[in-house]
Amino acid sequence: MEALIPVINKLQDVFNTVGADIIQLPQIAVVGTQSSGKSSVLEALVGRDLLPRGTGIVTRRPLILQLVHVDPGDARKNDDGGREGEEWGKFLHTKNQIFTDFEEIRQEIENETERISGNNKGISDDPIHLKIFSPHVVNLTLVDLPGITKVPVGDQPKDIEVQIKDLILKHISNPNCIILAVTAANTDMATSEALKLAREVDPDGRRTLAVVTKLDLMDAGTDAMDVLMGRVIPVKLGLIGVVNRSQLDINNKKSVADAIRDEHAFLQKKYPSLANRNGTKYLARTLNRLLMHHIRDCLPELKTRINVLAAQYQSLLSSYGEPVEDQSATLLQLITKFATEYCNTIEGTAKYIETAELCGGARICYIFHETFGRTLESVDPLGGLSTIDILTAIRNATGPRPSLFVPEVSFELLVKKQVKRLEEPSLRCVELVHEEMQRIIQHCSNYSTQELQRFPKLHEAIVEVVTSLLRKRLPITNEMVHNLVAIELAYINTKHPDFADACGVMNNNIEEQRRNRMRELPAAVPRDKVPAAGPQGEQDGTGNWRGMLKKGEEAPGSGPGSPLKGAVNLLDVPVPVARKLSSREQRDCEVIERLIKSYFLIVRKNIQDSVPKAVMHFLVNHVKDSLQSELVGQLYKSGLLNDLLTESEDMAQRRKEAADMLQALQKASQVIAEIRETHLW
Repeated sequence: MEALIPVINKLQDVFNTVGADIIQLPQIAVVGTQSSGKSSVLEALVGRDLLPRGTGIVTRRPLILQLVHVDPGDARKNDDGGREGEEWGKFLHTKNQIFTDFEEIRQEIENETERISGNNKGISDDPIHLKIFSPHVVNLTLVDLPGITKVPVGDQPKDIEVQIKDLILKHISNPNCIILAVTAANTDMATSEALKLAREVDPDGRRTLAVVTKLDLMDAGTDAMDVLMGRVIPVKLGLIGVVNRSQLDINNKKSVADAIRDEHAFLQKKYPSLANRNGTKYLARTLNRLLMHHIRDCLPELKTRINVLAAQYQSLLSSYGEPVEDQSATLLQLITKFATEYCNTIEGTAKYIETAELCGGARICYIFHETFGRTLESVDPLGGLSTIDILTAIRNATGPRPSLFVPEVSFELLVKKQVKRLEEPSLRCVELVHEEMQRIIQHCSNYSTQELQRFPKLHEAIVEVVTSLLRKRLPITNEMVHNLVAIELAYINTKHPDFADACGVMNNNIEEQRRNRMRELPAAVPRDKVPAAGPQGEQDGTGNWRGMLKKGEEAPGSGPGSPLKGAVNLLDVPVPVARKLSSREQRDCEVIERLIKSYFLIVRKNIQDSVPKAVMHFLVNHVKDSLQSELVGQLYKSGLLNDLLTESEDMAQRRKEAADMLQALQKASQVIAEIRETHLW
């Protein structure tokens, strides 16, 4: 199981090549306040001085430190200067450069920190990757984080405390991360900021290991026995005490090896019963063991995560398409695919089906049979016509002679006026279908032909061609729909079978009503003396217009004192006013209303049937049939190839990033497969 940690290091290397942290690998994050001894603990684990020292914030970028154990026989490496060493280090940002001088490693960390974070003591979440190869280390992956601080110093940002806390939480929130909470022994454990942050993300303490530093600096007469026994702050993974080198030891160049020997002697003297469960060497072995078990527990979920991401990036890379080699073939392929998807969306056979709303042919069908159909049905056959309007039309159609029958001209005049009202909703139907066909362009661009997103100029050109074609067909379709209504207005077919049947029923009803009135007359009145059912004004002998005057009104020019009293002013035009109609007027109006309604329903049925057919033929089907040839004719030209197939500026970069990430995920999947084959998991 010891080989599991190098496997994780190998996975870390794989993802470092693409600079991605989408996979949360198992690691150990070191958390503590400034001057709590974090750096000393790390250097003790490495066995060498390699971390920057100083006052204030020294660690200003996360340092991902991978310790790789190598056999002593293999531990001989030459750096770029030809120097040999059994221990060496490599930075990710310096590629293959090997550092055998740990002073140079320390200087490189400082230089790289200032390059990103500046020299104003600010922090950055961009990590530094350092790998140490040595026969004296155990396999570990550690993350050194900036020390927790409370008060800004010098030109530090005012919110430096919040920045550091957010940076620490970002790393320790990873469920695959073991938290190494470092606290100095000469401080109160109950006020430990490191343990407080650890409990925010790990309230049960299942992945927190506490380290108590500076055991030799406690006040005289006190010891850390209760703390080391876990009686003060219980931590499930344990609590380990260590002794750090003092600043004087560091100034005097005391080696880490000598410090570890002195630490062992101190523990044997001060805490003999706990000496074998504390100290730097025990800490290193414990961390190695915890990390191995943690890796083993995390591998199943890690494998699933890698496989899911690999599938996602494979799909993403496919959507970006391959680099264009044959421009002519690529252009023709994209044009053909767009035209096919456009037509399929209308036919309802598109690959991507909308579930949120009606789209394409389904929406056109809805426009025809729901929107347009209901609008026509809501048009009142007699809307806008009053009884006086009908009566006036009847009288105007009779001329100077009183009529014995309802004139047919009045019917035609009135029914044409009503039929004309069907033109506006018919033209609106054309407009709605045109709008939907315009929306289909965007639908195909977003869902069906994602390759078009690679070539924004080609996309714009296709949209322009299709829009122009639709714009060209719109007036033609409108003209046809206008003509359909004009055809109905051109000839009022009173011999239409449905209309003839309606007239026959009405005639029978009128005759039946006449016979009923004859039967109701008194017996003393002879049948041939029945008064005519003409207008009341005619019976009075005062002319048609006099009957429209209100009771008590005098005829124009016949008032008292008028020299023309008793005469009629022929220049006055009678104005229809509301009054009670005579029985004949009532009957004539009812006849016209029924005829208008009957004929209007016939025409409405024709329009409701013929307009969708006209729209389909002149607009929808014509665009479907000619779209491919129109696109090819307008765009498939040698002079336009380079311009139309110019990719968007960031497409090539996104394709490369997706390809690199997919390759990294595939390598990671192979690494995990090797673990299963070697029965390490």
